[in-house]
Amino acid sequence: MKLARSVTLALFAGASSIAVAQQVPPEKAFGQLESVRDMSLSPDGSKVAFVSPADGLRTILYTVDLASGTPQAALAADGKPSRISWCSWVSTQRLLCSIYAAQKASGYRVSLRKLVAVDADGKNQKMITERQSDAALYVAADGGGVIDWLPDQDGAVLIAREFVPEAKVGSLIEKRAEGLGVERVDTRTGKRELVESARLDASEYITDGHGNVRIMGVQKKTAEGYSKSTTVYYYRVPGSRDWKPLSSYDFLSRDGFNPVTVDRDKNVAYGFKKLSGRLALYTMSLDGSLAETLVLSNPEVDVDDLLRIGRDRHVVGASYATDHRVPVYFDTAVKPIAATLAKALPNLPQSEVIDSSLDGTKLVVHLGSDNDPGQYFLYDRGAKRLAKLMSDRPFLDNVKLATVKPVSFRASDGTMVPGYLTLPPASDGKKIPAIVMPHGGPEARDEWSFDWLAQYYANRGFAVLQPNFRGSTGYGDAWFQKNGYKSWRLAIGDVVDAGRWLVEQGIADPAKLAIVGWSYGGYAALQSNVVAPDLYKAVVAIAPVTDFATKVGASRDYSNFAIEQERFGSGAHFEEGSPAQNAGAFKAPVLMFHGDQDFNVDLQQSQMMDSRLAAAGKAHELVVFPGLDHQLADSDARSQMLGKSDAFLRTTLGIK
Repeated sequence: MKLARSVTLALFAGASSIAVAQQVPPEKAFGQLESVRDMSLSPDGSKVAFVSPADGLRTILYTVDLASGTPQAALAADGKPSRISWCSWVSTQRLLCSIYAAQKASGYRVSLRKLVAVDADGKNQKMITERQSDAALYVAADGGGVIDWLPDQDGAVLIAREFVPEAKVGSLIEKRAEGLGVERVDTRTGKRELVESARLDASEYITDGHGNVRIMGVQKKTAEGYSKSTTVYYYRVPGSRDWKPLSSYDFLSRDGFNPVTVDRDKNVAYGFKKLSGRLALYTMSLDGSLAETLVLSNPEVDVDDLLRIGRDRHVVGASYATDHRVPVYFDTAVKPIAATLAKALPNLPQSEVIDSSLDGTKLVVHLGSDNDPGQYFLYDRGAKRLAKLMSDRPFLDNVKLATVKPVSFRASDGTMVPGYLTLPPASDGKKIPAIVMPHGGPEARDEWSFDWLAQYYANRGFAVLQPNFRGSTGYGDAWFQKNGYKSWRLAIGDVVDAGRWLVEQGIADPAKLAIVGWSYGGYAALQSNVVAPDLYKAVVAIAPVTDFATKVGASRDYSNFAIEQERFGSGAHFEEGSPAQNAGAFKAPVLMFHGDQDFNVDLQQSQMMDSRLAAAGKAHELVVFPGLDHQLADSDARSQMLGKSDAFLRTTLGIK
């Protein structure tokens, strides 16, 4: 296979107005958002489209004719508050985009999502989300989601959306439909056709990728109307409209069979179910027998991801993560492609098929590694030709990045805890400044891959250890325990032991050891200073949870209140495990960052921590970013955060 002349798309990445070749400070280079937020290939394989961040909070949809390489801005959002989340082709000339806006209204957090269709040249914009009338009894915040791209129907999609009843005093006009239903929508004309009537108890619909709704999920409710963590699934046999019981699944305990997609030809549902305490991939027959077949399992870790391609999103494999993510391909036509890509670009072992043409002959693939942020390629299966489209982070193209090494360390109870160690390029890793960086979630795990935050600190001379502490997902029930909140002592104990291991191994200078974390990782960074106040000499917490009771209470007026109650539990750990309730124990200075539009972890969490540290006479600072949410998805804000945190660490730790 030959690597073709690159299609020069990097010049119009839209990520910034600064030339890629221009030298910029490290915080600018690493803080810059990815040039591509989402990429899609047209059905005929002649064009790509991608969403890219622009100056400030703006996002822009670009379409590109691959023959000429000429870009065209087709849609833009100013970010105040609307931004483009993703765009995908629905025909050779038309795209469907999701527009997202997070804002507060009357004291309530509201996340609004709308669907908009537009031609490749930016013309014929049409709102696909149905407009609500003044007679609507309440606002449907979610304007609908695509559940089927209808590969056999040019320009049409199936959308699942909330139906809201309408009533007007003194008028005969009334709409009674309420709940989640499904419509077929023509994105050119906006014409709608009801496919599944609205059901108040429905929470999810799954199709076979060709327009047939085969599975429905019903989320259980409490007596007060709050959502529970359990979803009950129903299915249809071919040719029937009747619903039959399929399974139930609790996403907090991960008990039961969780269907993800339907294979029309095999007439089965693919889904995940535990085997010996770890998630495994199964199929369940939809012919009425509900026969289960084990497809893939691993005795050490969860099988947790499906590999799917094509407009019908058919399954071609699955994957799991040990030290590295391991793809396993079932499709005999796709498996050789993965081998070809691995042979052509051995330095980019992480591969993902992003999209494909309708006939499957052309693929957009993303390739990357631990020290390469990733690159987009167009692969022509017939010609066996690979052409580079653009880099994910062009500002780092000429920056030497660090390698990431899987490691394990012994916790205080003797358990071996896995993690990833990143050393500064060209460093011998001896007695150097070091950072422990626990991941967010806590229902998550770190993997071997490019991490812009860890790479930035490695670039600045820090060793970075990312522990997959107990409470992380991916390693089964015994490792997950009760989750990182209920089992906080075990999780934070592992995070503390990660720092001690760095010192014992001679990697970290004990006087220059810090901890940095985001979300739950920010919580872990703060709580580690409660548990072991003499270990970490500086704390950086980004959007942290700081008080359990306040976090749960903030959900009282929302549908997930019961889920948050179950997730956090109750008891003495509410006070003992909350850093805001233990500010007097802190010895290390604290620097926090938070967006004031964070709907995941409310700004109140950092404000409470800040006030408690002030009352206790501790060194502290809180930086608030107006208009930003949990991800702080703004290049300037991220650059500021990186630069300020680096200066804080250097001053606090005495690094020249």
